[in-house]
Amino acid sequence: MSADALYLITVWAIPVIVAVTFHEAAHGFVAHLLGDDTAYRLGRVSFNPLKHIDPVGTILLPSVLLLLRVPFIFGYAKPVPVNFRKLRSPRVGMILIAAAGPATNIVLAIIAALLFHIANFFPSTSSQWLFANLKNALFLNVTLAVFNLFPIPPLDGGRILVGILPKFAAPAVARFEPYGMMILIALFILLPMIGRQLGFDLSMVSYAIAVAARAMIGAILFITGN
Repeated sequence: MSADALYLITVWAIPVIVAVTFHEAAHGFVAHLLGDDTAYRLGRVSFNPLKHIDPVGTILLPSVLLLLRVPFIFGYAKPVPVNFRKLRSPRVGMILIAAAGPATNIVLAIIAALLFHIANFFPSTSSQWLFANLKNALFLNVTLAVFNLFPIPPLDGGRILVGILPKFAAPAVARFEPYGMMILIALFILLPMIGRQLGFDLSMVSYAIAVAARAMIGAILFITGN
């Protein structure tokens, strides 16, 4: 493997692994705090990336989307199992557990932005590698947070929506969960591909998430003094 290829892998793989691992571990940790030890007993409250990375969702799917040059790259990790019946307050617990993942990614993005200030104190080569990692960490964590807040189950935003909706409306949204991945593939892959064939831009959802992510990155850079 060439030095350039190794450099490229490390500046992307490390931020991806950290973002996904902390996101999933946060779900399990908050579930454990709120009374459900299912994820804890299965070893999912862990910073070991092998416990969370899904070969298809974390590696293969984003790679294929990258090759297809779709406007928005997404993927998924192994879902953290939660037994909501064990929670002291199932509806509030659902919201807090779902929100824990994106919130953790925002914290990681802020930490990455703060660390920009120390990158220049390292030797030139090390500084370049560190800055690339931090820049990618900022981008990936914000993108992961914004994407997961999209209000379709089984994404975190969908779970939050189910938790805050009135009891008569929540089941209707929850019923979409088995079809959530198909809906996402249709919105982010099939619709843009159909649009290109027809001469229309049908990547509105991708662009909306990209705009939201850029705005959040801008806000983080501002509050961290970058």
